[in-house]
Amino acid sequence: MKEIILNQNQIDTLIQHSEKYKPNESCAMLLGTLGDQQWNVKEVFLTRNAGDDPKTSFIIAPEELLEGYQLAEEKQLELVGVFHSHPETAASPSNFDKKFMKVNGSVPWIIFSGMNTDLKAFMLDEDTKLMEKIKIKIIERHFFQ
Repeated sequence: MKEIILNQNQIDTLIQHSEKYKPNESCAMLLGTLGDQQWNVKEVFLTRNAGDDPKTSFIIAPEELLEGYQLAEEKQLELVGVFHSHPETAASPSNFDKKFMKVNGSVPWIIFSGMNTDLKAFMLDEDTKLMEKIKIKIIERHFFQ
């Protein structure tokens, strides 16, 4: 079963980031290690939304995207997930999200809904082009490192 693994501190950081930038969408890069159908988040790299319409879409600022990839390389990690929030809508991929998942679809996208506090993960299946829900597994920090 495909799953993305985070600890509670990481979840709290992502939700606080979402609340801080409400009513705009927030975003972050999730860095970690990849196992067999398992993405293990080791580092949350918070980013700013540089999109033209930040209330309904997000774009990670190019300089922060580069910084995130450099951090991953320094720590011998890789991009294992993309996070963003939907402040006023459900935690499911929008048409805009689906468009960009085609480009970055090899990792789960975690979406937090500010409307109902749901947190869900999705991937675009590269073969079938269908949206697949991914399990989010939350682990206590001392078991996680």
